Amino acid sequence: MARPANDPSFIPTRDSSGLAPIYDQLVAEQGNVPAEARRLAEEVQREAAQALDWSRLHPGG
Repeated sequence: MARPANDPSFIPTRDSSGLAPIYDQLVAEQGNVPAEARRLAEEVQREAAQALDWSRLHPGG
């Protein structure tokens, strides 16, 4: 019988990738949400840097 997750001695098994199987299942169902969030955050940072770049309006200074 499996131990409940709230049991302090419970340690989820890991697969050959080193990740808990639940993570692989979530990625399969929902996509890699952390990677997509990271990609979007980087895109927003680039867009913000371009929007805040005043050098084109004031060349040379």
